[in-house]
Amino acid sequence: MHEEEALNDNHPGPDRFELDQTRRDRKHRNATYAKRRRIVLKYLERKHGRFQDFSQKHKTSFRYIFWGILLAGYLAVVIAACALNFHRALPLFVITVAAIFFVVWDHCMAKYEHRIKELLSPGRRFLDSHWFCLKWVIWSSLILGVVFWLIFDTAKLGQRQLVSFGGLLVYVILLFLFSKHPTKVRWRPVLGGIGLQFLLGLLILRTGPGLMAFQWLGKQVQTFLEHTDAGASFVFGENYTDHYLAFKYLPMLVFFTAVMYMLYYLGLMQWIIRKIGWLMLVTVGSSPIESVVAAGNIFIGYTEAPLLVEGYIKDATRSELHAIMTTGFATIAGNVLGPYISFGISPTHLLTASVMSAPVSLAVAKLFWPETETPKTTVKDAMKMEIGDSRNLLEAISQGASASISLVAHIAVNLIAFLALLSFVNSALSWFGNMLDYPQLSFEIICSYIFMPFSFMMGVDWQDSFMVAKLIGYKTFFTEFVAYERLSKLVDLRKEAGPKFVDGVQQYMSIRSETIATYALCGFGSISSLGLAINTLTNIADFRRDDIAAVAGRALIAGTISSFIMGCIAGILSSTPVDINCHHIFENTFASGLPQNTTDVVSCCQSLLSSTVAVGPGEVIPGGNHSLSSLKTCCELLKPSTLNCTWILDEL
Repeated sequence: MHEEEALNDNHPGPDRFELDQTRRDRKHRNATYAKRRRIVLKYLERKHGRFQDFSQKHKTSFRYIFWGILLAGYLAVVIAACALNFHRALPLFVITVAAIFFVVWDHCMAKYEHRIKELLSPGRRFLDSHWFCLKWVIWSSLILGVVFWLIFDTAKLGQRQLVSFGGLLVYVILLFLFSKHPTKVRWRPVLGGIGLQFLLGLLILRTGPGLMAFQWLGKQVQTFLEHTDAGASFVFGENYTDHYLAFKYLPMLVFFTAVMYMLYYLGLMQWIIRKIGWLMLVTVGSSPIESVVAAGNIFIGYTEAPLLVEGYIKDATRSELHAIMTTGFATIAGNVLGPYISFGISPTHLLTASVMSAPVSLAVAKLFWPETETPKTTVKDAMKMEIGDSRNLLEAISQGASASISLVAHIAVNLIAFLALLSFVNSALSWFGNMLDYPQLSFEIICSYIFMPFSFMMGVDWQDSFMVAKLIGYKTFFTEFVAYERLSKLVDLRKEAGPKFVDGVQQYMSIRSETIATYALCGFGSISSLGLAINTLTNIADFRRDDIAAVAGRALIAGTISSFIMGCIAGILSSTPVDINCHHIFENTFASGLPQNTTDVVSCCQSLLSSTVAVGPGEVIPGGNHSLSSLKTCCELLKPSTLNCTWILDEL
C-alpha cells in the first residue's frame, strides 16, 4: 500500500501535468503580449512624436487653414445675405468691412510699421519744417468754416443755435479764468477735444448715414437689453414688472455687466479701447494714460476705468490724475445705459452722448488743470491691458454677474436714501417757506434758480430752462439716475400731447430742450460719486492720497462743465424745426375753441414768437406771414417775458 502511494507521488497524474502546462502557456502568452505591447507603444510614441514635431513645425499653417475656413464660411454667409436682401444685410456688410479693415490695419502696422514710417518720413519732415505757417492756416480755416456754418445754419433753423454757441464760449472763458495754471494752458488739447466732439456730433446728428447708423444701433441695444426679461421673469415671476425699478431695470445692469466681462475675456473690449484711445491720443494730444482711461470710461464705470492703467497710476502727474477723475465724472458707462433707455430716454442721444463725452472731458481737464510736468507713461506701456483672470468664457460671464451685485446694491440703496432725503428736505423747506407765506418752497425751486443760467446758456428755451435746471440739481446733488427718471416723466407727458400748462404750472418741455437735457445729464459727476472716485484711486496708489484729494474737487467741477459743454454742442447741432402746418393748426384751434395749450399749438406759438419783430406799441410784425390775431392769442397763452402783449393791436 505504501509503495503504491509513493509511486503515485513520484509520477503525478495527467490533471496536474495539464495544469502546469496551462500555466506555462499563459505565462508565455503574457510575455509575448507584453513584448508586442512594448513594441506597439514604442511605435505609437515614435509616430506621436513625429506628429507633434510636424504639428509644431506647421502650427502656423494649420492656424491659417482653420481661420481661413471659418472666414470663408462667414464671407459666404455675408454674400448670401447681401444677395437675398442687401438693405436688410447692410449693417452686417458694414460691420464686416470695418472689421476686415481694422484687422488688416493691425497686421500691416505690426509687420511693416518701420517701413511705413520711413515711407512717410519725407512728408513728416515737410510738416515739421512748415508747421508754424500750416498751423495758422489750419486753425484759420477751421474758424472760418465754423463761422460760415453758423451763419447758414442760423438762417435755416433760427437763432437758437447762436445761444448754444455763445454758451460754449462762455464756459471755455470761465474755465480759462479759473484754471489752475492759466499761463500754462496748451490750446491744442482744448480745441482738439472740443473739435473732435463737434465733428462726432455733426456726423451723427446732422448726416443721414450717421443718424441712421446710431438710430439702428440704439434699436439694437434696446432689443438686446429686452432679453433681460427672460431671466427676470424666471427669477421673480411673471408679475415682475409690478416692481419696475427693482425687477426690470436693475437686472439689466447684471446682464450688461456679464456681457462686458465676456467681451473683456475675449479681448474685444481691450481692442476697442485701444483704438479709441489711440484716436484721442492723435487728435486731442492728451497723454497715453489719459487717452486710455477716457476711452475706457465709454464702456466701463469710473471706478473700473482706472484699473486699465493700474500699474501706472503711481507715476501719473497731478494733471493726469485730474484728467482721469474728470473723464469719469463727465461720462456714463455703457453698462448703465440700459435702465435709462428703458425709462424712455432716446437711445440714439444716449449713445451719442456717451461717445461724445470722452474727447470734451479731456479738453476741459487740460484747460482747468494744465500739464506742468512731464508724463512718464509711454504709449506702449499704456496700451498694455490684461485679458483677465478668468479661465474660460463661462467663468468670465459668472464673474461679471457677480461683480454687478455691488453696482446694483449701490444704486438701489442710494436711490432709497436720496429720495427719502429729498422728501424730508422738501418737507422742511415747505415748513420754512410757510413761515414766509411761501409754502411751495422746495429743493426743485431752489435748483431751478441756481442752475437756470447754466441751462439757458446751453440753448434751452427760456420757459424750459427752469425745468432743465431742476434736473441738473437732481443730477448734481443726488445722482443722474434720479435725473433721468424725472426726465422720462416729462417725456411721457409730452408724448401724451396734453395741456402744457395746468393751473399756470408747466408740465413738460419742447423736444429741443429734452435733447439738450439728455446730453447735459450724461455724466457721473455728482457729490455722491466724489467719495467713491477718491476711494478707487487711493486703493490703487495709497501714497498719492494727498494729490488725489487735491484734484478731486476741481475734477468734479470740470466733469460737470464738460456735460454742460456737451449740452451746448447738442444745442448747436440739434435740428428740431416745427414740421407741421402752423397756419392750419392756428386756424382750426383758435376758431373752433379747442384746447389751446396742446403740444402742436405751443410749438407753433413758440416758433411764431421767436420770429416776431416788436419795435413798440402798435409796431409788432408777426413772423411767418401769420396774422396779428394768432400772435396775440399765442402771446396771451404763453405770456413771454420778451414781448408786451398790449403792444399787439387787434386786426381791423
